[in-house]
Order: sequence, then C-alpha cells, then structure tokens
Amino acid sequence: MNSALGLSLAILFVLGVPIAVSIGLASIIGIQAEGRLPLLLIAQRMFTGIDSFPLMAIPLFILAGNLMSAGGISHRLVELAKSLVGGIQGGLACTCVLTCMLFASVSGSSVATTFAIGAILIPAMVKHNYPKPLAASIQASSAELGVLIPPSIPLILYGVSTDTSIGKLFVAGLGPGVVVAGSLMALVLVICRMRGIGKDDGMGRASPAAALKAALPAMLVPVVILGGIYSGIFTPTEASAAAVAAALIVGMGLYKELKPSHLPEILKKTVISTSAIMIIISAASLFSFLITRSGLPNEIAQWFKEIFESRIAFLLAVNILLLIVGMFIETSAAILVLAPILTPIALSYGVDPVHFGLIIVVNLALGMITPPLGVNLFAACSVAQLKVEKIIPQLIWFVLTVFAALMVITYVPAITLWPVEWIFGGK
Repeated sequence: MNSALGLSLAILFVLGVPIAVSIGLASIIGIQAEGRLPLLLIAQRMFTGIDSFPLMAIPLFILAGNLMSAGGISHRLVELAKSLVGGIQGGLACTCVLTCMLFASVSGSSVATTFAIGAILIPAMVKHNYPKPLAASIQASSAELGVLIPPSIPLILYGVSTDTSIGKLFVAGLGPGVVVAGSLMALVLVICRMRGIGKDDGMGRASPAAALKAALPAMLVPVVILGGIYSGIFTPTEASAAAVAAALIVGMGLYKELKPSHLPEILKKTVISTSAIMIIISAASLFSFLITRSGLPNEIAQWFKEIFESRIAFLLAVNILLLIVGMFIETSAAILVLAPILTPIALSYGVDPVHFGLIIVVNLALGMITPPLGVNLFAACSVAQLKVEKIIPQLIWFVLTVFAALMVITYVPAITLWPVEWIFGGK
C-alpha cells in the first residue's frame, strides 16, 4: 500500500491536480491496493478528521483577519509602525516588517497579511523610490510572520495532527517570530544603506504619541487574544471567537469604518478560505491514517536512525527535506501529511515536540516565498502588479536570511522553549 500511496500522490501532484483531490485520490488508490479495507472507511476518516473542537479556531481567525482589514485596523497598525521606525533610512521597509508582525498577531494567515498590509505599503515604498521588485520582496518575506506569530493556522494544524498543546505552540512561536523579524529588518536596513534607498522615509509620519492614540483600539485585539490565552482565561479556540468579537467592536463601534453592508462579502471570503483548508484537512486525515496503519512511520524512523546517528544530523536532514517539500506542496497539506510521520522520529532523537513544530512551520513558511508554489510570492506580485520572474533576483537575499534564522531556531531550542517554560512552568 505504501508504494501505491506515494507513487499515485507524486503523479497527481506532477499532473497539477488540486492538493485536496490529489491526497483524496491517492488515499482511495491505496485502499484499493490494500484490498482488505472497506470503502466506507473513506467517509468515516474524512469526517473524523474535521470533527475537532480546536479546528473551529481556523474559520474564526480567518474571519477576524478579514474584519480587521475592512475595519481600518490594518491602516492604523501601519501608521503606528511607521511612527516608531519610519524616521530612519530604510524605515519604511522596517515598517513593513513590523506591521506584518503586529497584524499577524490577530490574522493567523500570511496570505491575509500580504494583501492587507501590501495594499498599503507596497505603493508607499514605490512612492518613496524603492524598486517595485524590492518592495514586493520585502512584503512577501515579511508576511510569512503571519504563520509564526500566534495565533497561527499552521500551528493549529500541527497541534491537532500530533496531539501537541496549541497553547504551548502559540507561546513558542513568539521567539522564532522575533528572530525572523529581526533578521529581515537588519537585512532591509543594510540593503537601503548600500543602495541609498529610503532616505526620506520619515516624511509625513505622525508622532508616536498620536499614532499610538489612534491605534490603541486596534492594539486591543491582539491583547485580548494573546493575553487571554497566556493567562489561561480561555483556550486558543475560545480566543478565536473573542478575536471576532473584538474586531467587530473596534471596526464598527470605535473606528466606524466597518459597515453592516460589508459583512456579506467578508463572510463569503471567509467561507471560501475555510472550505479550501477544511477539504485539505479532511483528505489528509484519511491519508495520514493509511500511512500510520501501513507502518511507514516506523520504517522511516528506523531508516533515519541507521543513516543519521546524531540529533544535529537528523535536524539538518529534516530541514533540507522540508525546504524541498515547501517549494512544491501547500503548507496545510504538508503539515497534515508529514507531521504525524516526522514528529515521532524527532521524539526518538530527544527533540521536544513543541520545538519541532516550530521547525516545521518556519521551514514551510520559507516555502511560501519560493517558486514554484510560493503563495506569498504570488500574492505580493499580484498586489504590486508584477511578474514573478522580476522579483526573483531581489528575493534571493531574503530567502537566505530567513534560512539563516531557521538554522538559529533549529539549533538553539531555548529561543522556542524558554517562553513556554516560563509561562507553563516547564510542564
């Protein structure tokens, strides 16, 4: 059955069949090849895969992000970030990184971050004489913070598929998010200095006090979400509902930019995005069940132990594997298929499952800005009205920088685990 599953999945991917359909068809082919499993198993496992309380957080966080975009929250976060770092040479580029970090703390999605922030900052950077390919590269790479800074949809998927605490994963994402954001800000400052770009980035920015006053209601949203989770007031799933309520109150009641007439379109976008993710989760649940039943994880674990004797070598091999996978497979599908296989192997090497979850997510986040299937790459090019091939030369430096940050995150687990131990007491 293993060969039927793997070969059929590879062929379907090469043929360009949609991810969810590829995984579902490969699973059906595997069942037929086994010959002893009833076809009723398909419906049972696909339903069981999405019959999960933590998964309720996904549509609610997507809805919260859409409400924020329409309610004027993203614009005020941009102005706040610009007031803080916009006064230096390259400050507008740093504003992009910092705003994506702030917006990620409520949206949970890198693509949503790309469209919400890129629509404001890419034109602003071009207006300040940044080359358009550079502006798009900055936005695409910064938006990947949307899957690192909690709340994060990929972290929810990893937690559900490996039975790892989502609350701990959310806390653990802070350190890697700061490392990646700091690395990107250092890179853009160097680029701007070397090329003489961004010398007038401080023009037209508000004072920090005025920007903070305007953005204070917007900042209440991440405070409600993260403060509630970290203090134990509510679970991540309950926090997603609180995020929707907070986004509605701020957008409608305080900023008054979110109108009832906007809600049908916002709900439509949310349903479409949620449906795409849930179909993938459902199909991947069946696929993962078949892989586990076949004994493949144990075979792979044994093979890894024979080839890689040390944890350092194992983690390096996993990073290389995930970087390649992330270039060709959508993030949600990659997590749901690979996490149940690789996490038990990582445990056998003494790697903490929370730390390993962040390694997987940072790897796959890097895949979001690499061709041929980098979703952030295409989203940023769409906003900038730019062909993908034009952005590649500029993007190389950002990919290398995030990869360097990934190596630090991989081999310095304290970056990930120290906040978890501090908040959860090492439990």
